[in-house]
Amino acid sequence: MPVRTGQAIWEGSLKRGKGEMETESGALKASYTFGSRFQQKKGSNPDELIAAAHAGCFSQALALVLGEKGFEPTRIETTAKVTIKDVDGAPTITSSKLTSEAAVPEIEENTFREIASKAKEVCPVSRALGAISVEVDVKLVPESYIVS
Repeated sequence: MPVRTGQAIWEGSLKRGKGEMETESGALKASYTFGSRFQQKKGSNPDELIAAAHAGCFSQALALVLGEKGFEPTRIETTAKVTIKDVDGAPTITSSKLTSEAAVPEIEENTFREIASKAKEVCPVSRALGAISVEVDVKLVPESYIVS
């Protein structure tokens, strides 16, 4: 398995400084500040990148487990909501809630839910976030729901 690299550069104090995060592939280069992380101001933040990584990883894990069981999804759309709370005086990621909608031909609801549960178990990001609550809410949608 490959080793993936991300880099961050921060300049200045926490509240007045600014930074930039980027991936080795060059696919992502995002600016961030205290305001973008803690005050809903414009810019990115590490927490939303964790959420995006979790959503992307779970979507792939779900496609993997569906494929192993003989199903081929038409589309999987996943949103992750990462919650940060103050724990012992420090901002702490306490949970990640995944909401996923998938169009999967010829699958029954119970089978889909079992597969989604297995996908949570094998998702590398879910496994990395093992110290926090990871909740999964899945929904089957008809193929006609898919917008191309």
